[in-house]
Amino acid sequence: MLAVKKLTGSSTIFNRETRLMGNRFEISLVATDAIWAHARIDSAIAEINRVDKLLSTFTEDSTINEINRNAGIKPVRVDAEIFRLVDRAVQISSLTDGTFDITYAAATTISLDDSVNSTVTPLVKTFKKKLNLTNYTNIVLDFAAQTVFLKNKGMRIGFGAISRGYAADRAKYILQMEGVSSGVINAGGDLLTWGLQPDNTPWTIATADPAQANQPYADVNISNMAVATSYNTEKYTSINNNKITGDINSQNGFPVSKIKSVSIITPGAELADAMATPIIAMGVNAGLYLINKLNQMACIIIDDHARVYTSKDISVMM
Repeated sequence: MLAVKKLTGSSTIFNRETRLMGNRFEISLVATDAIWAHARIDSAIAEINRVDKLLSTFTEDSTINEINRNAGIKPVRVDAEIFRLVDRAVQISSLTDGTFDITYAAATTISLDDSVNSTVTPLVKTFKKKLNLTNYTNIVLDFAAQTVFLKNKGMRIGFGAISRGYAADRAKYILQMEGVSSGVINAGGDLLTWGLQPDNTPWTIATADPAQANQPYADVNISNMAVATSYNTEKYTSINNNKITGDINSQNGFPVSKIKSVSIITPGAELADAMATPIIAMGVNAGLYLINKLNQMACIIIDDHARVYTSKDISVMM
């Protein structure tokens, strides 16, 4: 059902919330005509559903499954869209030293049974095998033939880490091509914006997603940008029945501070989506160092003590 948020002036925000790709999507656009806005939102939803089908591994005849079935056997010729996606994913893997990686091992591939009668311990052999299967460097791209080849049998690729962001980017593209000059796509809490609000003020995180209004970075200007947030699933240590987050420093016995959440701000939702989780794995210092080296990218990190860290050229009002 189409919802309308009344604002002053001739333009209004029209929005619709629906479940797509297993996530809550809310598409909002600035327009003056409800019927026209409704049709544009239909186009965006159709594009998101197209991307979902394109990147699915649940249908046997999907391109991704064909690539996976031929792992260690032969290269698979793919269309330009899939080829570019794989290429960009490999580049992000290289940028993050493999912390981001679309490869994984088939569930039936890693087995300790292979280690019987071996002089190598089962654990070491299993680890080496998994390393060969979950390693982006074993993706071979032939740009002339437009083929994708996974070097080792049992290798798989999947786009779960960036599919939502890519779908949002594509939906924005369709909306802009159909004349939508301003809007917001909220993909499960990740935001993609363009243009200005009806009162000609920039989109902020809080205006694009009121659910984040209490965040310390709620007022950050995100017009014409994407914001993807990743949360750390903490492990807990119990000391005298008190739950302590993070690891324990072996030198002084005190908890080691961990990243609680990372928000990446950059022009494209796909890239923002891809970079958020690797920064958690890298830690505060290494993560900030990497982001500060990159153009058109910023980040906001919150640790488990609610301390806020930001990359250069971004300020947060506390």
